[in-house]
Amino acid sequence: MARRKIIAGNWKMNMTPSEAVKLCAELKDLVKSDDADVVYCVPAIDIVPVVEAVKGTNVEVGAENMYFEEKGAYTGEISAAMLKDAGVKYVIIGHSERRDYFKEEDALLNKKVKKAIEAGLTPILCCGESLEQREMGVTMDWIRLQIKSDLVDVTADQVKELVIAYEPIWAIGTGKTATTEQAQEVCKGIRDCIAEMYDDATAAAVRIQYGGSVNARNAAELFAQPDIDGGLVGGASLKADFGKIVNYK
Repeated sequence: MARRKIIAGNWKMNMTPSEAVKLCAELKDLVKSDDADVVYCVPAIDIVPVVEAVKGTNVEVGAENMYFEEKGAYTGEISAAMLKDAGVKYVIIGHSERRDYFKEEDALLNKKVKKAIEAGLTPILCCGESLEQREMGVTMDWIRLQIKSDLVDVTADQVKELVIAYEPIWAIGTGKTATTEQAQEVCKGIRDCIAEMYDDATAAAVRIQYGGSVNARNAAELFAQPDIDGGLVGGASLKADFGKIVNYK
């Protein structure tokens, strides 16, 4: 059975609550699709108004981050239970900006993945290499290490339900995009890694996105690849072009 495409917008630190509601209204008809799951991953302050704004549409709401503890003295953090209760379905974990700017390491991300699953959220687990790592020829070594570390003690049945997003760090927000061949090669490498860790059925079930300067011009070619099951879209998710990415065919 073919994997259903999933196309998620990562709004990052953009959109006030009022701007978010306006954007949802603008995109409502443009992102209608029977062929793909559509997700808006929004800043924490936008979650409640966006959940309300997308009611009755095909759009699900995701968070951009969460903490692994259930409650307590963790000022500024948001728990998986809070997200679930607010109507969130997906949560991005391990985005390169979180890894780089906020020094989030794999042991922490593994705790987040497990807590998200426990709470009934679907993790969008990010992985990717720097330009230096690609030029050194260690892309797959690095990504395999990330995947193996982040999925410690996660079962095959749980892995089948999550989403993995491959984002070459050198292509995020730079306007540079990995070639179709480069993106497919790494996404296949991720699937092969999952097969080694679990089994072929798990590898065949898990959905793997490509992210990194995805736009309306390159979406169709990228998403046509056998191991690319959609995209994690940054800047282009904040404008009407996101509708063209969702309806890429």
